[in-house]
Amino acid sequence: MSSPLGLKDLRRVFDNLDKNGDGLLSTEELNWLLNMIGHIHSLEELESSIGKSSVDFHEFLIFYNSISDKSNGSIAIGEEADSRENIELETDQEDDLFQAFKVFDLNGDGFISTEELQSVLSRLGMWDERSGRDCGRMINAYDTNRDGLLDFLEFKHMMLFTVS
Repeated sequence: MSSPLGLKDLRRVFDNLDKNGDGLLSTEELNWLLNMIGHIHSLEELESSIGKSSVDFHEFLIFYNSISDKSNGSIAIGEEADSRENIELETDQEDDLFQAFKVFDLNGDGFISTEELQSVLSRLGMWDERSGRDCGRMINAYDTNRDGLLDFLEFKHMMLFTVS
């Protein structure tokens, strides 16, 4: 089972699909994405299900929520009046976490290795041979897929549960 996409990831997907930059995804653009992930619909079915010929980012999030698993970590977007404010707060937090992630992801491959963690902690004066810190154990504590690396969602989980 794959991890649900985070808000930053969804924003990137939306922006990449919005070829003309108008802030809207047409049913054609949305249908292309759905076909790529195995949800085959005709344009007529898709337009009928969303009730319009294009969606803005907020509507895209609601649509994503309707087709994604409702597992832990998924974005819960309600129809409440304050949902746009919640999205803005989540976006700011997500952006901050992504910027922090990029500091640790030294080679830019989208993962934090034990060596990268050790290097950054060392530069920050938070790690040396005598410190007793084991970067491998730090990563393993939050490495949910056990690949020896932290992806952004694992890093986010680590930051939200160790900082809070």
